[in-house]
Amino acid sequence: MTPEKWFDDVPVIGRMNPVQAGKKLRELGTLDIPDEPPPDEEDEKTSALGGWRNWWSTKLWRHTGHAFGYIAPGASDQIVSIRHAGSIKADNSLKNARLKITLDRLRIAEYPGGGTHHVLFDFYAQTQIAGNLEHLHFNATFRGREGEHAALVGYPLFVGLEAGPEGVAFKCFTVNVKNDQDESLLGFLDSDVFKAGLRLVTTAQPALAPLSMMASGLARGLAQRNRNVAVQDFYMGLDFSNISTRARLAEGSYLAVQIPEADQTSWDWGLWKYNPISGAVVSASDPKQPLRFNYVVFGVSKMDGDSGQIQSATPQKPR
Repeated sequence: MTPEKWFDDVPVIGRMNPVQAGKKLRELGTLDIPDEPPPDEEDEKTSALGGWRNWWSTKLWRHTGHAFGYIAPGASDQIVSIRHAGSIKADNSLKNARLKITLDRLRIAEYPGGGTHHVLFDFYAQTQIAGNLEHLHFNATFRGREGEHAALVGYPLFVGLEAGPEGVAFKCFTVNVKNDQDESLLGFLDSDVFKAGLRLVTTAQPALAPLSMMASGLARGLAQRNRNVAVQDFYMGLDFSNISTRARLAEGSYLAVQIPEADQTSWDWGLWKYNPISGAVVSASDPKQPLRFNYVVFGVSKMDGDSGQIQSATPQKPR
């Protein structure tokens, strides 16, 4: 299995058929789910299927498509424009440079189950180490209430990630964790004891591969457990080419917004802006109206000098 397809056999809820999705939603204790069980996927003519589809169509977490935006760097107290990640110019000074990757926003507009969500965030990066391709995973856990942002900003994911001559590739996978035992496990992952051990193993290059496999295995295992469900899954390659259909690598912030497939062709980043005062993506015509979809924002910056090490960052638990 290629790295970009590591979680393809663990479908997000939007890729489940009605029977699978209905079972999973009931495990999560979803309150507004239709009383009747979702019909068989092949039973196209039943009224129950029509009722299920009407209910399903109102849910933000059902989408499998994503729109990718870019915010240019620079401190400002003014509303900032957002551009499509494929319409910017690549920064060639980042070739073979060491990068710092941070998670800057995690918007939980709507996740299955409602209430307060415990989210396992798996972030994959592809990098070059001594001429060899290296695949890295890093897990972090966050809590956030429905319709709000998780309490984080500038959360380090990778420090000293080498861009290589072709660029970098990222993959994000989020799991909504409702299983009580699994929530206890994630609490341990947030502990200073665990993170202190993680700091020790990341100082040695050979430890990166097994550490990465442990992280991806944890995300895969939890996503398939009772009362847990994957919500977002996207892959983003950033390079230095001038190919129109690709995304470019530059310093700045990248957004991945979970949107309906039907909106892919009509999505216009000109209708949205970034408000640096509130730290939210808002309507360009009415800054008081936030973007209503789930989204992730991660930052990319060039490190001064050569770090000499590629590390999974181990920041303190967000407050």
